[in-house]
Amino acid sequence: MKPEIHPEYRDVVFLDTQNGTSFITRSTMKTQETTDVDGVEYPLAKVEISAASHPFYTGTMTIIDTAGRVERFEKRYGRRKQKAGAAADEAPAAEAPVAEEPVAEAPAEDAATSDEEE
Repeated sequence: MKPEIHPEYRDVVFLDTQNGTSFITRSTMKTQETTDVDGVEYPLAKVEISAASHPFYTGTMTIIDTAGRVERFEKRYGRRKQKAGAAADEAPAAEAPVAEEPVAEAPAEDAATSDEEE
């Protein structure tokens, strides 16, 4: 590494301003404020949201149902799943006679005629 071109990588305290949780991690972030943790002075970086207060990580995340979007989705795609499940039950009986017909022979004849033409 070249000397004097890299930022200082040091321990920094990140403070979540929503709930007051703080944690120490290493960072190159430059700050004007400092804080004292266990008798050691660290640079202080304030953040508005962290894993300690984010709804996804705390388990308080809710789905906002605007104008029945969830119901509309279930109506559209929920029915398809039900129909697909019912069709899958009936499909093996319907496919059995189709599989007995010589469908694969028709393309083979086309291949034979194309060889004769060349």
